[in-house]
Amino acid sequence: MEKRFIYADNAATTAVSEEVLNAMLPHFRTAYGNASSIYKLGRDAQKDVETAREKAAKALGAEPREIFFTSCGSEADNWAIKGVAEAMEKRGKKHIITSVFEHHAVLHTCEYLEKKGFEVTYIPVSDKGLIDPEDVRKAIREDTALVTIMYANNEIGTIQPIDEIAAICNEKKVIFHTDAVQAVGHVEIDVHKQGIDMLSLSGHKIHAQKGIGVLYIRKGIAIPNLIHGGGQERSKRAGTENVPAIVGLGVAIEEATKNIAEKAAIITPRRNRLIDGLLKLPYTRLNGDRDKRLPGNLNISFEGIEGESLLLMLDLNGICASSGSACTSGSLDPSHVLLSIGLKHEIAHGSLRLSIEEDVTDEDVDYILEVVPQVVDRLRSMSPVWEKMMKGEKYRRKIYYREHYKPVGKKCGMCGDVLPDGRATYCLTCLLKDHAKNPSIVTQKRLYNRGFDNLMIEEEIASMGLR
Repeated sequence: MEKRFIYADNAATTAVSEEVLNAMLPHFRTAYGNASSIYKLGRDAQKDVETAREKAAKALGAEPREIFFTSCGSEADNWAIKGVAEAMEKRGKKHIITSVFEHHAVLHTCEYLEKKGFEVTYIPVSDKGLIDPEDVRKAIREDTALVTIMYANNEIGTIQPIDEIAAICNEKKVIFHTDAVQAVGHVEIDVHKQGIDMLSLSGHKIHAQKGIGVLYIRKGIAIPNLIHGGGQERSKRAGTENVPAIVGLGVAIEEATKNIAEKAAIITPRRNRLIDGLLKLPYTRLNGDRDKRLPGNLNISFEGIEGESLLLMLDLNGICASSGSACTSGSLDPSHVLLSIGLKHEIAHGSLRLSIEEDVTDEDVDYILEVVPQVVDRLRSMSPVWEKMMKGEKYRRKIYYREHYKPVGKKCGMCGDVLPDGRATYCLTCLLKDHAKNPSIVTQKRLYNRGFDNLMIEEEIASMGLR
């Protein structure tokens, strides 16, 4: 078997396209003017910035004045969520709705706002990784300031019912934001027709360079600046314009949003071949809905192995892939996305995400389907977990109850009782009470870290009579 090089991690980042690179190059050496300067070199740079803004607006079905350039998708998420929170707090609205499996740019921003006195409701997802719009409707209150739900999940690729959620938010007169970093260029988006109030995207997911993003803000929505200083971006985001990156993004988003259906028709059959081929292996499962997913995304769990080992061995065979979000690839914790759809720790740890585009050929698919089973078989042959499974022994990570630890003097941050576990911040009882009262990704993750899966959490809560 001849070794190949196959890049199948486009959800993490994409290569800068030749068209984008060629458009950017003059702005490094000859057309390098500051877009805020009044002489011709500066005016030309400003003109190029506005051309890129028009391209981004057209691609999203927006108006140019509704497009604001940022440094990345995470900044766009932060600006949208913190900006709305600050604006609506003045009206007495301090409630935010999101989902349990958002990107950390959203989840950590919501956690930050919780510390500032905001209340956050985390909508659950189905075992297929889909949000029920009615759950959003039920969660909306009089003091709800914002609903933020991702368009497509970055790990399992599921496409959410954005139109329905947006319609509910419009009906309830609640601002709706969507993180569309993974969706742009893969699904048709028209923010005005769909009723989307705010949308975030990132350039490096669509073959632009890293360090450039966009926040769409519907006209009529006023939010404070995230960055203060100069008068750039119509005095909404200070900082000298990154002209080369902005120009590159304009070219990239124009190219990415052309012929979406035609590209999907090429990629989807190859994705499906990969899914069908890999699911032939025993003790595997597809994570996320089979059909309501991005054309090039597949996420499969292989029981009995660790995802990190799988990735390293695939790399040795020339295949670039991931086990989850690239932003947390260095973490040893299982994916919060996979845990949120009900996977146990040991299964979530053995996940593989492949995100392909047109350049992954049918021959590349054949190679992946040849290599992955060999790697999985080899890893399973060395795995004590797999050995236990084959012997019919039940495998479960150790559950750390109070009696497993000796008191060390540290106190629970909620009730003040002495903590048996010196590594913990809160006692198990308080965590369960908090999760029963207001289910959140924060307490959920802490319970997961103590060995509790979704079912075990619910069983403990029920046994304590908390629900």
